[in-house]
Amino acid sequence: MQAPSVGGVMLPRGNGATVRLSRGASLTDFAEKINANPASLVQVMLNLGEMVTATQSVSDETLHLLGEEMNYVVEIVSPEEEDRELLESFDIDFGENEGGEEMLVARPPVVTVMGHVDHGKTRLLDAIRKTNVIAGEAGGITQHIGAYQVATEVNDEERRITFIDTPGHEAFTAMRARGAKSTDIAILVVAANDGVMPQTIEALNHAKAADVPIVVAVNKIDVEGADPTKVRGQLTEYGLVAEEYGGDTMFVDISARQGLNIEELLEAVVLTADASLDLRANAEQDAQGIAIEAHLDRGRGAVATVLVQRGTLRVGDTMVAGDAYGRVRAMLDDKGQNVQEAGPSTPVLVLGLTNVPGAGDNFLVVDEDRTARQIAEKRAARERNAAFAKRTRRVSLEDLDKVLKAGEVQQLNLIIKGDASGSVEALESSLLQLDVGEEVDIRVLHRGVGAVTESDINLASGSDAIVIGFNVRAEGRATQMAEREGVDVRYYSVIYQAIEEIEAALKGMLKPEYEEVELGTAEIREVFKSSKLGNIAGVLIRSGEVKRNTKARLVRDGKVIAENLNIEGLRRFKDDVTEIREGFEGGINLGNFNDIKVDDVIATYEMREKPRG
Repeated sequence: MQAPSVGGVMLPRGNGATVRLSRGASLTDFAEKINANPASLVQVMLNLGEMVTATQSVSDETLHLLGEEMNYVVEIVSPEEEDRELLESFDIDFGENEGGEEMLVARPPVVTVMGHVDHGKTRLLDAIRKTNVIAGEAGGITQHIGAYQVATEVNDEERRITFIDTPGHEAFTAMRARGAKSTDIAILVVAANDGVMPQTIEALNHAKAADVPIVVAVNKIDVEGADPTKVRGQLTEYGLVAEEYGGDTMFVDISARQGLNIEELLEAVVLTADASLDLRANAEQDAQGIAIEAHLDRGRGAVATVLVQRGTLRVGDTMVAGDAYGRVRAMLDDKGQNVQEAGPSTPVLVLGLTNVPGAGDNFLVVDEDRTARQIAEKRAARERNAAFAKRTRRVSLEDLDKVLKAGEVQQLNLIIKGDASGSVEALESSLLQLDVGEEVDIRVLHRGVGAVTESDINLASGSDAIVIGFNVRAEGRATQMAEREGVDVRYYSVIYQAIEEIEAALKGMLKPEYEEVELGTAEIREVFKSSKLGNIAGVLIRSGEVKRNTKARLVRDGKVIAENLNIEGLRRFKDDVTEIREGFEGGINLGNFNDIKVDDVIATYEMREKPRG
């Protein structure tokens, strides 16, 4: 059955058929699926009150709207499913088939340390690794995800444990969630003197969502006011019951500062892994895993910390990580030593990628460079389309006129550059979540890893954008160019400082809001006629104070008779005055307005700017 013609073109009706589309698909993609002319779909959208071009990436809502109109069920393919289909088209199996039982060998558990911002996660990792990371961190907050492997002895046998260090501040929630997904066990650090805090619960929820066993490290037992028993009681409410209370969660009381009970904590991790997990992987297949962190190094180019989850990664392998690809030129372990291969659960720093992958991107080894390039390019195009769809403001024909009026919607354009992809991503997601009302909009025009370059300044000057450098500076002539073009470049090393300043800038872009503040009321006791000034009200000030040159309204029998009047003259006996306070009498002249009677009330007010919350 045909639909009615639109713009002279007959459109096929869906009759409830399902159309599968990827995020950020265009009307042309939709048209191809249903064998229609893209121009006719543009016309349908126009009839629905939306202006969309045929090749523009559109949001999921727009695709669903179009589907409903034409009686199709639109199914948006999830990024994971899309990626699986992409790899299947290259005959690559990601993460499902590891061969038979005989191929599997034991691998170390991968552990994420989680908890509240200052409960001692980094100090605990210091104690475990016997190095000092915290001294180099701005504001005492871990900025990047790192990964480290340590050895411990359990039952006279050496056991290895891989640690992923997730950042602590709430701005890194997205990365922390990702950290939990690449993890076998979570160590929840709770300070014995503070107890359970909001971020403790947030970290606990991430670990539960990722369905990983939890070991609780009760830290700071050497501090005054420490009460490990209270921590156990508090966590019982969230379903973590200590073994000594009949539960199955191991609690270890530690002091990261003094290095107390660190070995016991590592033993608890190994025992928890043995009791509740079957940690085995095929070390013979092509390596697959996850990029934990990546950044641009001045001497080495793009470097990525990857965690091998199955198979063995070797120098010389061709790998794809997200939309980056390349041949592994060299690999370094967590101590900076060159290694030739990395087996399951081993974190290594990889050199040789074409660009910087995102934190949390999957990586896999493929046979040919050409295959790697094709997969990377398709992933990049897909991400680009999804970003365009998300970034597009939906403007309907009704409100197009409003939006075009200058100053109707204020927009703050940003360019974010940082030293590592995880930080850039976390900063962008935090800024896009800022909400100061509908009048002001944030738009991230570009984000990237590395120094602020001249091309960033060019883009900023052409689009009135602010450039944010997070742990990076401008390079070459970019600084002079920024000064010449008048581009605002802000540098930050602590993420929440950037968020606070941008929020303040957004509030500054809002139009001032005014509220009416009542000043005082005056009851008319007598009316005097003056040939020069008209009627003058003899009044008693009932409340507050009445000031000259303020706004007033006249109320008679409880009803407002006149608005927007002015207190033009104010007298007390024979003197001109600027104000008369409650309980005093005086004379008021309302300028040209003369319709006043005894018992009328003059209510005065002024408009004051409201501070934005």
